[in-house]
Amino acid sequence: MRTITWNNAKTFLVVALVSTMGLTGCNKFLDINENPNNPESATPSLLLPTVEASISQVVGNSFQVFGNIWGQYWTQNPTSSQYRVIDQYRITNTSMDRVWGNIYRGTLNNAELIINSKVADNENYKGIAHILKAYAYQVATDAFGDIPLSEASKADGNLSPKYEAQEVVYDSIFNYIDKGLSLLAVKQAIPVASQDMIFNGDLEKWKAFANTLKLRAYLRLSNVNAAKASAGIKALYASNAVFLNQDATITYTTTGGNENPFYNEMVGLGKTQNVVASGTVVQAFVKNNDPRRFAFYDKVEYTDPETNEPKIQDTIAYIAQGTYSSNSKKLVSTPSPMVGGNAMSQTSAVAPVKLFSASESLFLQAEAVVRGWGTGDAQSLYSAGITESFKATGNAADAAKYIADAPDAKFTGDVEAKVKAIITQKYYAMCGFQGFEAWTEWRRTGYPTFFVKSAASTLGEDRMPLRMPYALSEATTNSNYPGNVVIYTPVWWDVK
Repeated sequence: MRTITWNNAKTFLVVALVSTMGLTGCNKFLDINENPNNPESATPSLLLPTVEASISQVVGNSFQVFGNIWGQYWTQNPTSSQYRVIDQYRITNTSMDRVWGNIYRGTLNNAELIINSKVADNENYKGIAHILKAYAYQVATDAFGDIPLSEASKADGNLSPKYEAQEVVYDSIFNYIDKGLSLLAVKQAIPVASQDMIFNGDLEKWKAFANTLKLRAYLRLSNVNAAKASAGIKALYASNAVFLNQDATITYTTTGGNENPFYNEMVGLGKTQNVVASGTVVQAFVKNNDPRRFAFYDKVEYTDPETNEPKIQDTIAYIAQGTYSSNSKKLVSTPSPMVGGNAMSQTSAVAPVKLFSASESLFLQAEAVVRGWGTGDAQSLYSAGITESFKATGNAADAAKYIADAPDAKFTGDVEAKVKAIITQKYYAMCGFQGFEAWTEWRRTGYPTFFVKSAASTLGEDRMPLRMPYALSEATTNSNYPGNVVIYTPVWWDVK
């Protein structure tokens, strides 16, 4: 893990600016900083921070907001309006232009430049680029479904890459991971070091990241193609794969432009507090007497009307999902600085973006074992996943009691009951940090089962958002654009 500083991520500053400028700014960035037709001059050590920072913009800002609202950790603040359309499930193509640009132009174009670089002795950089390419494509296809793949991010300037089926994209993800692992095995004279903001050039950690990504990707297929998922995971375990035992993060500073990307956006919006605690998850935390809620959210400060002195509530105040209009005068808890969600606290600036968490890795392993595809003790892995999350929130001493007493922590019953427990606990652990992944796992498994339709929904019936709309830029520039797909249409692997 590295911290973004002036020395090791000058390109990140440009990416941060791109996030506030939109797609036009992104095009300008590309014109200045990269030449897809000149791989001879593409220096992998200089491009890697841009790849990492770009994908952190996606999962730590745009999809952080969508995921945490659609994952029902957050809801729109009654006193503001920035994200009402997300709570309303009323998303337009224009809202996806920036994130599409960060995925394809910021992340994938620069990853391809590294992969195709003619600069000698850079195989390890290329290995990392392949792995981040796989990660970015999984994020993209899980969001949008069918996407440009084989004709995208090429040096030929093709503005109309064909769209390929999500099943094909997943096959490619596995191939990219394998290629990345093979390149990490090559000895490189000058090691990857400080330009890697995630693991500081530690290739063993990158191998663990790749294996954990492969496990996540195969489990995503558990319901749509169990045979393929089983075979892939069994082969992964047969290779003696090592999985992540720490968070894979980028950390930030309080220096302007080097801040947590969501906090940086809040600063750009005048530090308006646009998101607050959703009752969906807070009520579940309360039911389970879960102390982590006080780490994920801030208590409400108020003035005592009798003494005129400042006081703090001893609970987390929430509103039901999407009920901002009927709670205009209610004081509601905000996401905490720990997750980068408090607009008024500069501590939010240093909140990390988690590409993976150690607890997620353990929950993935637990599910693989429960399904009979992996080896190990499922109960131990499950308990370790919960414990790791409690450690991450500063509640390590409370983990054992929670595992013993919390209703949702019971690990009994058949395979499906245990999968439900695993995904529900993973959901709690991801609160505020990994909203997109939590929402994605809900789509795959249907867990947790206590999601509600937003009170502000415009979709009608009991429809819920199951995908993102394609970017408007695709509709206007790509002749292979497949047309709009309504957001309540499941993606390929979402069959449960």
